[in-house]
Amino acid sequence: MKDPRRGPRSLFGELLDWMLAPMLVIWPIGVLLTYAVAEGLAAKPFDRSLTASAQMVAERLRMGADARTLQLSLGGALEDDEEAPRFQVLGQQGQLVAGELRLPVPPRPKFAGGVQLRDEEIGGEPYRVAALWLHLKPQDKELALVQVAETPARRRQLATEIVRGVTLPLFLLLPLSALLAWWALVQGFKPMHELQQRIRERSAEDLSPIDEDDAPQEVQPLVRAVNELLARREQVASSQRQFLADAAHQLKTPLAGLRTQAELAGRALRAGELQPAELERSFAQIALSSQRAAHMVNQLLALARAEGAALEQEPIDLAELAREVTQDFVPQALAKRIDLGYEGPERGQLRVGGQRWQLVELLRNLTDNALRYTPQGGEVTVRVTEDLYGQVVVLQVEDSGPGIAPEARERVFQPFYRQLGTGTEGSGLGLTIAGQIAERHGSRIELDDARPRRGPDSMPGARFTLRLAASAAVPPEPALTGADPAAAGSASSAPSAASVDSRGRSAGA
Repeated sequence: MKDPRRGPRSLFGELLDWMLAPMLVIWPIGVLLTYAVAEGLAAKPFDRSLTASAQMVAERLRMGADARTLQLSLGGALEDDEEAPRFQVLGQQGQLVAGELRLPVPPRPKFAGGVQLRDEEIGGEPYRVAALWLHLKPQDKELALVQVAETPARRRQLATEIVRGVTLPLFLLLPLSALLAWWALVQGFKPMHELQQRIRERSAEDLSPIDEDDAPQEVQPLVRAVNELLARREQVASSQRQFLADAAHQLKTPLAGLRTQAELAGRALRAGELQPAELERSFAQIALSSQRAAHMVNQLLALARAEGAALEQEPIDLAELAREVTQDFVPQALAKRIDLGYEGPERGQLRVGGQRWQLVELLRNLTDNALRYTPQGGEVTVRVTEDLYGQVVVLQVEDSGPGIAPEARERVFQPFYRQLGTGTEGSGLGLTIAGQIAERHGSRIELDDARPRRGPDSMPGARFTLRLAASAAVPPEPALTGADPAAAGSASSAPSAASVDSRGRSAGA
């Protein structure tokens, strides 16, 4: 989880960190590797010098006058130098001829004459030892031993000097490398800053795409995504402009009628020519015009609310919701002598996920549309069913009106579209709102005929179908204990105008 106390991440800073972090890690590793290489380089000349010292001692080893003793004459070459290697000479019987006695004797080789180099620890101190087995006379079978040893102090000192000579310039170059990395990032980010400046200089109304060719290759996918967003925003802005123009045009009609009726009534009152019946008709027209304007405004607000509201999922009993909405339209159906009914299970059996007020608005618009276009004596049915596999809950609103021609079924969901020749008044927004709510719930409204067409004058009706993903069902609430059976029986035998009878048809409609 991001720490809210931290500011926004800097891509420049992160790239700089990723460039400098390897340098800070590699630099000490490089120092260690340099020291290891320097030790190897420093050992070679010292090993050659140690080998030469052993050979020099062997060359100065002579037999005595009695041909039994060995004599060594170094002339102070190794004895007077405190830093000179320590040496040891053993005779053919292992007796000490010269040097220090404490040097261990190495294994005898098969053949004499070669210098053997090895590391030894003598008296707790490390030494580098060169051993040379040799024949004093060609016919001798026994070998004499010459050993020369030195401490690795001078080797380490040389290795340290090599490392210091190599790493000190590198250490001085480290800040320069960091500065060059920073400068390289600054130069690399210049196209980004130029792109940022071009975007900032654009006006708020300019939704044209950004030129991808002027952007770096790595940023082109981002620019392409921004262009897609700008295209969608331009489409939405164009739709909004068209919507506002259509809304203003649609609102002019009821408002103009309202103003005309008011002016006519006022002129007639001033002239004293208005009779009570005419005044009543004028008031009725004013009320009708204001009702149309209010309905239009409510539909516009519902459309804006459906577009802007965030969808918060909640479990919804679709059967209960459909029954409630159907009951709310019973008075309107009775006024038009339309048989309005609900077909479906009882509450608590079919549940879907969605937002309740939006689904209520969707169903109200579908039901209102069906009642408006169904003639007197017709039927409107609100139906809730479950598919065979229990994965989808189907909501249908079916009427017995004139239906909708196949070529107009896509346009009826566009704002302010109304079929001509029906004589029915409306805002042209109900189906638009229902379609958008269906899309927000991951579905779409399917439109087809309620019954087969049998001729140009037939009434095939219209059936609107919405399929929503089913969620877990909950058992219905148990009946209240202690309820009066007589009261329950009387309530079921005498339904109100807003109740639904046992066959699923609205009572009294």
